[in-house]
Amino acid sequence: MLVVGDSTVDIYSCAVEGHEALHSPVVCFQVKVTPEQYSEYKTLTCITTCTLTGNPTYIWYKNGQIVTDNTSPYSVYPKAADSYSCAVKGHEGLHTPAVCVQGQSCNRVTYTKRRICVLKGSTVDISCTYVGYYSTTSSFWFRSDKSTPENLTRDPGYAGRVEYTGTYRGLVTLRITDLREEDSAEYRFTFKTYYIEWGHSFPGTTLSVTGLQVKVTPAAEGQKTLTCSTTCTLTDNPTYIWYKNRQPIKEDSSPMYSISSEDADSYFCTVKGHEDLSSPTVYKPKNTSVSVSPSGEIVEGSSVTLTCSSDANPPVQSYTWWYKKNGGDYQSMTGPQHVFNQIQSSDTGEYYCEAQNEMGTDMSRTINMDVKYDPKNTSVSVSPSGEIVEGSSVTLTCSSDANPPVDKYTWYKKNVTSPKASGQSYSITNIISEDRGEYYCEAENKYGRLNSSSVSVDVQYGPKTTSVSVSPSGEIVEGSSVTLTCSSDANPPVDKYTWYFQNETFLNGCGQMYNISNFKSEDSGHYHCEAWNRRGSRNSTALMIILPGKQTSVQTAAVGIIVVVLVLILCFSGLMWFRKKASKSTSDTRDTSENVQGDSSPVYENVSSMSTASTAAQTAATVVQDDVHYSSVHFSRSKNQEVPLYSTVQLHQPQKEDEDVQYDAVKFNLPSAATRPTATDSSVLYSTVNKPEPRRPEHYKPRTRKT
Repeated sequence: MLVVGDSTVDIYSCAVEGHEALHSPVVCFQVKVTPEQYSEYKTLTCITTCTLTGNPTYIWYKNGQIVTDNTSPYSVYPKAADSYSCAVKGHEGLHTPAVCVQGQSCNRVTYTKRRICVLKGSTVDISCTYVGYYSTTSSFWFRSDKSTPENLTRDPGYAGRVEYTGTYRGLVTLRITDLREEDSAEYRFTFKTYYIEWGHSFPGTTLSVTGLQVKVTPAAEGQKTLTCSTTCTLTDNPTYIWYKNRQPIKEDSSPMYSISSEDADSYFCTVKGHEDLSSPTVYKPKNTSVSVSPSGEIVEGSSVTLTCSSDANPPVQSYTWWYKKNGGDYQSMTGPQHVFNQIQSSDTGEYYCEAQNEMGTDMSRTINMDVKYDPKNTSVSVSPSGEIVEGSSVTLTCSSDANPPVDKYTWYKKNVTSPKASGQSYSITNIISEDRGEYYCEAENKYGRLNSSSVSVDVQYGPKTTSVSVSPSGEIVEGSSVTLTCSSDANPPVDKYTWYFQNETFLNGCGQMYNISNFKSEDSGHYHCEAWNRRGSRNSTALMIILPGKQTSVQTAAVGIIVVVLVLILCFSGLMWFRKKASKSTSDTRDTSENVQGDSSPVYENVSSMSTASTAAQTAATVVQDDVHYSSVHFSRSKNQEVPLYSTVQLHQPQKEDEDVQYDAVKFNLPSAATRPTATDSSVLYSTVNKPEPRRPEHYKPRTRKT
């Protein structure tokens, strides 16, 4: 604390703010003038009541202007108009009052208060007394921090707020209203006479403008201390008034007030007499909120910033983010902002922030951050699972992770350019083997599309298109090696083949091929195979293999049968004719005979199975499961003559459902030694012939016919 007197001696002391009563011993500075009586020169000494450490340097002021840096004492030539003051260098603010060295009417300025601390928004009076040895021509107040002294009344920053009061010689006052913190400065007074101008370097009054602030500090457990503080010690001894939720609750000379740590109320303080100059209200955070930038939809891969905002005083000390992604546990992080440089779909979730200051905490509302993204993890599932059997129904379902959800599904079959279907599910009813293949789907939303991996649809079915092939192809010569091969389309592949000769099983569970190493006439006959897998079985068409060993007798029998048939027809026709045309019987009989003998046209006739045909012949021509068709059996005779036999035999036997056994055409070249028809026989005969059963091969073993 500083005490200033009007004498030639300044008394200085120091103290801790808030405990000014416990000040240090005073330190006294004064200017001693010797000799006191009139003399041509006088010696000035800057003295103190205590011993200063080191070798201090003194500053001397003459009429308010620094004249020299020197050690004490200082010798001067005295004039009645001049005044002097001293200070220790580095502490110029602690100067002595100006003293006259010759008489008591010298030029001098003495400030009433060296330091003033006042509240922002209030009014302050800064005063001094001055004496001019000569008549004063002008005077004004200025700020010491200006490079050139400027009359405050002309300073735009003080317009309308500055007023001078006082007498021409004596006490003068500077009044500043509506004080602002930027008004804090050192203010000095200067005047002019006809002969001198009071120096601008002489220290004046330091003004500190402060606002009231409530500081919050933790005290004992569960308690907080509120302090109504200022940046400087108020000049007067103020009385503090405390307000809770804008209602006065306490008046005290102490600036401190204790509250509970859980107290969520608002507080502020004022100084009595200046109730309108209150401190800012202190309160815990409120209106805490989260903002998202940029606004609008959040797309995966973009940059997103979450900002936590809160209204609080004192300002928020810390921000804590709480978030829960995709239903997981809450996690935390700190800072007023949370930045996603490249946001991912996994960042979708709930977010909120918590703001904290010395008065308490507050939480924002939860926001749901919904990250949009194109389809991902697209896949196809097959229902029912497991094996797919021909004829069943199968459903393919496309699944994809997307936000917003997939709005378009398209189905494709691999190696097929056009889409198969649309929709999330693709159903195939009564599936067939042609539906086998690899399928995939395409999922699409407004942000993109993605294909799934292919899934294989493997349709299982029993054997189909079963057939027998013979090798070598072409003519089969007696004694040669013949291989029969059974082929069938099946899934899973055929795992069992059964071979039939003359419609009876002779090889069961055998392989796909059957080899006859030495083909003989008794090996001639009908061959077919049956293919099996675990989904069913299927018979092949029958293959008839005939060697020409007995072809002459077969031809003779065939010709005889034809002749008998023709004779019977002629006899029957003649009998009918004689009954109707008795008058013309002789001539008509002759004409009919001529027509029959002279007509070289082929005769087409269908003959049913003869009753004379042996049971063995009927059996040989029958396949239990199939309808048998003979067609185009061509026997080559010689270069000179060929007599083809065309015959169609329809045998009505019990049939196996949905099975047909067809007999293929086989052409054999017979030996030249075979009996031939006469050269004059140019007729071609077409007839239905029941083929007698050939001899069974040596390896043939009759088995029970399949039912």
